[in-house]
Amino acid sequence: MTVTTDTPQTLPTPADEARLWALIESAWAELGVEPLALRQALVERDPADDDGDDDDGPSYAIDAWLDAFLDRLGQLTVELSGQELTDLDRVVERKLHDIDREDIHEVTDGSDDGFLYARGFIVALGRAYYEAVRANPAMALLDADCEGMCYFFAHLHNDRFGSWPETGSGISRESFGNPAGWSDWRGDEPGPSRPAEGQPSRPGGAAQA
Repeated sequence: MTVTTDTPQTLPTPADEARLWALIESAWAELGVEPLALRQALVERDPADDDGDDDDGPSYAIDAWLDAFLDRLGQLTVELSGQELTDLDRVVERKLHDIDREDIHEVTDGSDDGFLYARGFIVALGRAYYEAVRANPAMALLDADCEGMCYFFAHLHNDRFGSWPETGSGISRESFGNPAGWSDWRGDEPGPSRPAEGQPSRPGGAAQA
């Protein structure tokens, strides 16, 4: 997706942002104290102490809870209107776009899809972890991902109303699409920091324009 600057961009409202983070917290809260403790440990940890070989630590134990979290999030939003789902999707889109950054990718690694899913994980864990990573990319994790978060509200909108939401944001949540986040971003030229034109994008699989 090519970002254009000659048309107004619709921004998330503070109320919509607050609603997203509140819904995420409510979904996690319904799962009990264990995932709460794991999420808190991720926020409070010193990344310098991380053991890259410890796949059983709190850094990765949260993975087992992600499907249940998404299920609860879906149940909490079952009565939302198409406009409300669009507003929430716009917030997720913006949050993913804002952390589409070279310094974060250096920690998470990942291809186009892989880095998108890594950013989905950061959003899914809630505001405290998101802000921790945004301030200090070393707080991110290698190989942690949550694909389902990336287009969660867009898919709900399509499932319930038969169409993809139009956020009107003028930005992309796809990887390497944030010009402010990459030192070698080259606009419309395909390169290491931007997908080649014609590569399928989500949702719907249409070629990028």
